[in-house]
Amino acid sequence: MANEVNKKYQIDTEENKQFLRENTETLLAFGHKFPSPGGGSYYLGDDGTPWKDRNRETWITCRMAHVYSLGVMLGHDGSEQLVDAALRGLTGELHDDINGGWYAGLTKDGEIVPSKQCYAHAFVLLAASSAMQAKRPGAKQLLEEALVLYDKRFWNEKEGLSVDTWNTEFTKLDPYRGINANMHTVEAFLAVADALGDENYRCRAGKIIDHVIGWAKDNRDRIPEHFTADWKPDLDKNKEKPDDPFKPYGATPGHGIEWARLITQWAVSTYGEKAAAKQYIEAAEDLYNRAVTDAWNADGAPGIVYTTDWEGKPVVHDRMHWTLAEAINTSATLYRVTGNKKYADDYAMFMQYLDETVLDHSCGSWFHQLDAQRNSMAGQIRYLSCAAGNADPLSEDRCIDRNGSAGIIFRSGKKKRGRNPVSLICYTDKSVLIYRYCRRQSQPGSVS
Repeated sequence: MANEVNKKYQIDTEENKQFLRENTETLLAFGHKFPSPGGGSYYLGDDGTPWKDRNRETWITCRMAHVYSLGVMLGHDGSEQLVDAALRGLTGELHDDINGGWYAGLTKDGEIVPSKQCYAHAFVLLAASSAMQAKRPGAKQLLEEALVLYDKRFWNEKEGLSVDTWNTEFTKLDPYRGINANMHTVEAFLAVADALGDENYRCRAGKIIDHVIGWAKDNRDRIPEHFTADWKPDLDKNKEKPDDPFKPYGATPGHGIEWARLITQWAVSTYGEKAAAKQYIEAAEDLYNRAVTDAWNADGAPGIVYTTDWEGKPVVHDRMHWTLAEAINTSATLYRVTGNKKYADDYAMFMQYLDETVLDHSCGSWFHQLDAQRNSMAGQIRYLSCAAGNADPLSEDRCIDRNGSAGIIFRSGKKKRGRNPVSLICYTDKSVLIYRYCRRQSQPGSVS
């Protein structure tokens, strides 16, 4: 990295905070047209225009509810109405009134997309928790219903893990087990614990984390993604189809980075600065450093490759926006927690790459998918999602109580203590960067 780094890329500078604030506002403004008449989220084109001929999917609707709940907390105009629209979709057209739970989505003609996915239901938990924190009407009731359903259909207390996919009627369980759904379950459980003050869900998140750390250590810090019904890693899954959009072969470095942030979040919110947190933070660092070493500039070009084989060699070279978002998020988080300048340097490197390559400066959002030559993949549709950044743009009087669990707010290297530091990542700093997701028209695209 060059000796002179633009201050807007450097963590904690006023220039960086301003850069983040500007992008946040631009991106929040971009997504205003997502709601369908029934509340389900449309995909959005490059200019923010709804694509009404595409499915309205539950997990996207949930992410929009989450993003604009953060918008409420930030004071972004119109956020309350947008959260309420998404909640209307989750309590209305996307909800299965007969069998319970939530459809995977609806077609453009209003037909259901079959199956009941743990992935989507984890996002319902996150959406409802965030909306509850934003004090939106009906959010608590939605969360309570979603928790009952999740506990009954997806969570396996004996295994300390979640199953993956049922048929629509909840009568047949797919034998596939996936770590991606469990990753977002951890995210959701941490949010639930904050929203309700129920530490049982933080304990559940810890059970999943212990499994993941063990599997990673057995695999040189590369996390297996796919498993059999009895939770045996299936390392050759889709080896003949390595770019499968939902179950790609090999390791996904972006997930290694994302797990590092979640593990750190859980450890700090559970143990604070006690010695017990140290082993988990060290494990998170191992995952992060392995992923960045394997994936950043892996083929001689900037960016994080999508997948690698089990030796760390790139398989799918495309760069997904969400991997960069997680890299920014996690490098900032690890710097906060460890004070290691390496992570601040990484953050600056990622932020520069974002600004120079991934930001769509014409339309105001992020290019979802680039090839190794930095070419944007053609024919994309986009929606908003979110990731944490480095700086808290909220004034001190707007660091919301969150039912007594506001936690640690960092500014310029100083920290303010509360009961529960999970908000460092989950809510307060997570409002800093909002990004778009898009996928090719020809295939479903990758899932973060």
